[in-house]
Amino acid sequence: MLTVYLLLLLVVPSNLTVVGLGSYGRPSMLWGLVLLGWWVLWRLQGGVMHSARHHQWTRIAMSLLVMVILVSFAHAMLRGQPADQISPALSALVRTASWSGVLLVAMDGLGGVDDVVRLVRRLVVLTGLVAALGLAQFLTQRPMLSWTALLPGFEAGADDFASRGVFARAVGTATHPLEFAAVVVGMLPMAVAAATTGGFRGGRPPRIRWWIPAAVAVVVALVSVSRSAIIGLVVAILASMPGMPVRARRIMGVSAVLAAAGVAVAVPGMASTVIGLFSGASEDPSTVSRTAALERVPEFLSASPLLGAGFGTFLPRYYIFDNQWALTLVELGVTGAVALAGVFAAAGWSAVVAARGLDPTGASVARAAAACLLTLAVLYAFFDALGFPMPAGLLFLVAGVCAALYRMSTPPGGSRRSDVDMNLHVRDST
Repeated sequence: MLTVYLLLLLVVPSNLTVVGLGSYGRPSMLWGLVLLGWWVLWRLQGGVMHSARHHQWTRIAMSLLVMVILVSFAHAMLRGQPADQISPALSALVRTASWSGVLLVAMDGLGGVDDVVRLVRRLVVLTGLVAALGLAQFLTQRPMLSWTALLPGFEAGADDFASRGVFARAVGTATHPLEFAAVVVGMLPMAVAAATTGGFRGGRPPRIRWWIPAAVAVVVALVSVSRSAIIGLVVAILASMPGMPVRARRIMGVSAVLAAAGVAVAVPGMASTVIGLFSGASEDPSTVSRTAALERVPEFLSASPLLGAGFGTFLPRYYIFDNQWALTLVELGVTGAVALAGVFAAAGWSAVVAARGLDPTGASVARAAAACLLTLAVLYAFFDALGFPMPAGLLFLVAGVCAALYRMSTPPGGSRRSDVDMNLHVRDST
């Protein structure tokens, strides 16, 4: 079920929706609702996963975020809203339900480390395919997705395949270059971990094929003509380093330098363009807009500092923040921003703690998941990530994986149950 979600999220272009459903018709969002319904039925039947842990902090953090979103929605509706803001607010509630379904099924449905490893391998492969498509778009200067408009039962919205300077800004199957960068760079730590462990196969020598997704992701980030992607790439590599063997760290560092040099030589003008992105950042319209947006946050927040304007009600006609943290502060107030940060923090902390109580394979996945969350947290500061299906869906999927690994891990002084025992318990409880 989670693999189907990954396919709908990453393989099906983000601008495709079911005819007649509009913003409610994204296949990945609809499947997330199926997952939520499945989880609810499982719990109504008495399903409870065994855990040696007393508290599941990611579940608590997600519950608080959902609670804040619901209270903020009620507060916004009671104040009264323009007619064109009600539908986006309702759509935001549906998206929240879909994200909750993904997180809960990943948290409670993955029975053992072997299940997590299989899912993560598929995530790495699909991310590599999306990155490869983006590289092909960069090389051919074409989106290569026009055929999707002919699919029966679907309608294609607009995408943002554009150029910066003389270079095309790839989007892969996303609708915007920043959404594409969040997928490729945000999941890079997982791809690196798979490469250094031979596909999370403990005790086996690394295989070249698992280096391909990581290598393609690094190259795509370097040719993305995006400051956000370059910053995210640096964060992803640094976040991956602590969980890698010493030899792998050296290989990764040297490979990254060689990749940057290779791109500079193979693509004339790319080096000067990327350098110009940072040297001229103070005069770049997007940077100026982001800076001005932060200055206006207190103005928009003053009407309701605790609960904000309401999730999904702050439309682009008011202002475009290009910063999910600032937008969350305006839409959900201080409580919402703290709750969203709490999801990142709780899931990341769970993964770090889980790494101490798992076997080497599970520990490597846990550390990589924590690095992915850190990278996504940084990338969320560069665009309204929750408004795009891919970075939002990946956040809650990875958070669910972190929570599942935390449940499977052994507290200090405890004894770890094997994956076989875990799966038997799942069948018994079902």
